[in-house]
Order: sequence, then structure tokens, then C-alpha cells
Amino acid sequence: MAGAAWAAALTPGAALALSRTDAVFASGFRDRSGTFGLAVLTEDGTVIDRVALPARSHGMAFSPATGHLVAFARRPGTFALVVDQGRATAPVTIAAAEGRHFFGHGCFSPDGRLLYASENDFDANRGAIGLYDAYDDYRRIGEYPTYGIGTHDLSVSDDGRMLIAANGGIETHPDFGRTKLNLDRMEPSLSLIDAKTGALIERHGLPAKLRQLSTRHIDLDAKGRIWFACQYEGPRNDLPPLVGRFARGEALHFVDLPEETTTGLANYVGAIAVNRREGLVGLTSPKGGRAVILDAASGRVLREETVADAAGIAATTRDFAVSSYGGRFATSRADVAWDQHIQRLGRPS
Repeated sequence: MAGAAWAAALTPGAALALSRTDAVFASGFRDRSGTFGLAVLTEDGTVIDRVALPARSHGMAFSPATGHLVAFARRPGTFALVVDQGRATAPVTIAAAEGRHFFGHGCFSPDGRLLYASENDFDANRGAIGLYDAYDDYRRIGEYPTYGIGTHDLSVSDDGRMLIAANGGIETHPDFGRTKLNLDRMEPSLSLIDAKTGALIERHGLPAKLRQLSTRHIDLDAKGRIWFACQYEGPRNDLPPLVGRFARGEALHFVDLPEETTTGLANYVGAIAVNRREGLVGLTSPKGGRAVILDAASGRVLREETVADAAGIAATTRDFAVSSYGGRFATSRADVAWDQHIQRLGRPS
């Protein structure tokens, strides 16, 4: 994505910072004036480019095949902004279909042709995956069910054949803003869906004793295992498992974190990322002010760090970049509030 056309559009200082970094990232932000935007950053947190957003964003999707980066509105927002990092085309705004709003996440097919967006069919109280043709100005060409409610994060297998939907199980409706309407009868689940047909491959519902454990965010490791992170909506003094993993054909397996680690995460994992190269899994908790790094093979906690208002996390060359609502990104600090997620864009060419 950091090709010659894009680099040529940067200031000399930004282009120099780009040439010296090992990885490039994107994150939403809010500045001191209350303006929202999307920033592109180097591995050490140097901002090299910014794009204005009409409102607050949440998660992002990036296609290495096309260089397109998409920022999704925070629930219950109705816009997604597509930025061409090659600057060959102007930004494209996607408006949610009638009766739908975005859930803040999405992903691209490996070839970059399709954008999948997690959406809420709010009158029917069901999750949906909107299908958008990236080669036709992101025209909406259909949708798949997610076989759950409160769909949040969405990912795709490396071969492009399977979509993974984290159905948080929480009913919401835009008439009630961000109010959670069914905390006494939540239905969290994780669905595996055929990317070609939309057919259900597997659905993993959580046991009744964990029905208030919202399955929110996911990432895939080098072996194709799906790691998932949760947010608990039950009593504060409970200590439910907050992170787990599984693969197609396997039951869900929760990682047995030490009690002090679970306590430190404050029943809320806001973001999860896998570093495939190093075999690591990273977690952040804004409520607990904590970043936790696990060994992907064993699930063992390797280290914990106190990060006030911890927000996003993404794999770097050998570790992770962590952001915060207070402006921290990796080793730098900016005069902005970073939003909840970081999207790694790749190594510049």
C-alpha cells in the first residue's frame, strides 16, 4: 500500500518516516477540537497521513491486493469510508442499506474484490454480513446471515473460503442508541460461514453459564486457529474466561488465565491481535488499563503491562503496538485520542 504513488503525495518528513519504518498502521482518532479522522502511522507512532471522517469510527479493513483501507462507523453508525492508499481514486463513502447499520468491523476477500461488513438487521434482530463489490464503487450486491445477533467482529480464512463472525449476543436498536436490550437473555456465539454461498458451516454457542459473555473480537493465528476475546456483562465480581481459541471441527477452548490476570482485565477485552511470526497473542483492556501478551502455543501469559486507557493492539515486526485513548501509540504520544482498534497495513515497498 505504500507504493510510489502514495509516497509521492506525502510531505518530505512523512516520506522519510515511511522509508525508515518496518510496518505501517492505521487507526481512528479524535483530536482536541472534537474532529474525527483516520491516521496512518509508522511502527514508532509517527503520523504520516490523515484523512477526515464524518463521525467516530471503530474498526478497519485493509486489502493488500488493492491498497484499499476502510474505516467503519462505530455502532450504530451508517457510514464506511474507503481510502485508496495509492491515491489513484478519491475516497468513497458507503452508506448502510435501509434497515441496517454497521457494527464497526469488516474484512476483504483475499483478492480484494469483495468487502464484507458486519451489520445489524435491527428490526428483525439478526446479524448480517453486507457484501460490497470493490470493483464497482463498493455497490452492495447482497448479504449473508451471521446466524446470531449482535454481530461485531468479522474475519476471513486465509484461503478466502470461510467467514468467521463473532456474534456478541446483545440485542440493540438505533431507536435506543447504544443501549443493550437483552442482558438477561444474551445469545453469544461464533459462526463459521461459507464465503461463496453464505451457508452455515458451524455455529458455536456459549454454554448457559456463560450466556452473558459477549464474544466480540477475533483474529487468526498461523495455523488457522481462531482466537476470540470477550466482554462480560454479568456481575462485576465474577471471573469468567475472557479469551479462547478453536478451529473448524473443534469445540471452543477457553484459555485458563491466572486469576490476577483476569482480574486485571476487568472482565473486558477491548481488542485482540495475533503476531503470527512470533507466535504471540496480544490483548488490551481499556477498563483494566492493561495489555497482556500470551504464548499462542500454550496460552501462557508472557508479560503484562499497565497502559492507562488501553485501546488498540496490532502485531509489529517482533511484538505489538499498543495505543490508548490518551494519545499513546507504541513509543510515541500524539495530541489525539486513538480509537479502539489498530489495523496493520503491511511493510512499505
